[in-house]
Amino acid sequence: MNLITLKPLTPEFLESIGFYWHTDKDMSSYIDNKIVAITPTEAQNYANAANELYDMFIEAGQYVIDNNLFHELNIPFNLVELIKESWENDVHWHLYGRFDLAGGIDNKPIKLIEFNADTPTALFETSIIQWALLKANNLDESEQFNFIYEALRDNFKRLVTLQEDISNFNNIYENWKILFSSIRGNIEEENTTKLLMNIAKEAGWNVEFAYIDEVGFDDEGIFYNDIQYEFFFKLIPWENIAIEEPELCDILTNIVKNKQAIILNPAYTLLFQSKGILKILWDLYPNHPLLLETSFEPLKNKKQVQKVTFGREGENITIYDENMNIITKTNGDYQNFNKIYQEFVEFPSDGKHYYQAGVFFSYEACGIGYRKGDLIIDNMSKFTGHIIKND
Repeated sequence: MNLITLKPLTPEFLESIGFYWHTDKDMSSYIDNKIVAITPTEAQNYANAANELYDMFIEAGQYVIDNNLFHELNIPFNLVELIKESWENDVHWHLYGRFDLAGGIDNKPIKLIEFNADTPTALFETSIIQWALLKANNLDESEQFNFIYEALRDNFKRLVTLQEDISNFNNIYENWKILFSSIRGNIEEENTTKLLMNIAKEAGWNVEFAYIDEVGFDDEGIFYNDIQYEFFFKLIPWENIAIEEPELCDILTNIVKNKQAIILNPAYTLLFQSKGILKILWDLYPNHPLLLETSFEPLKNKKQVQKVTFGREGENITIYDENMNIITKTNGDYQNFNKIYQEFVEFPSDGKHYYQAGVFFSYEACGIGYRKGDLIIDNMSKFTGHIIKND
């Protein structure tokens, strides 16, 4: 791997731009001061892979709906109607997601690990922090595959135009509003939500922020401070709403059915978020070069990774060797979800750590960042930026 060491951003600077989660529990910096140097060809390969994978996920999502495979994906039953409703109506636009990919550098082929399509993390880091790291080191900040901010700004306009052409945005819904919401007490989620809110404001929307416990919901719509909002962004996983707040889930279903509000990201993104869809993809595209063999049962005579359908932050993962002996595992809070088994692939390595690429998608692939960690990329992994150097 080609790594370049830079002068780190100071905690004071990071906090001045709203980035407070810069230090891990062991007091080490979460933002790596080494960045990965990639070639223009490698950057384009990542983009091409994400764009192709998104089209494949659309096909897989339709297949799940047509064949009523929600149970196989571990989708909560009380979300099925809302998923179908949001899928069938084009106004429910997918704002953004993040593909986690192995390979792409050191001549390693790109392989899909999973798609964080509902509430992806590392948006602030990938769109802002790695850009600022280049700028602070007197490097050309344009030497990155990173136009996430611009892509999101344009995609906020497409919520209205519903097409590539966004020139008519201001002429259509200049007075419409988006309410942005996250849970109280989590600064990372709050400031990530506010970053998205600021991008929407720059795109021309009227915006407001409220903690989820301040928002009013009934079958007639979504309200805050006696104002009804036609668009609602929530940085709260759909499966959490379905399982922990079933009454709210029913109300949101009625709101969407009654065309009282559009919710971002749409409920159908949970189809993509479920790791069960990795098995569906393998069934639809067997031996596709971007995919790893995946099954609902252990693979035979293969090194493999056991995951849960809705695990997060590297929890509840087990890596087995060819004889199903445990190599390493993590515990967590997601053990009650169904399991999938995915063929193991080794991430690129600097000899001490492994690197997983995260490619953001907002209408198209729009940015790359890396997570650096152990065999299992977990919540103690570091964020590593990149720079593009000529082939």
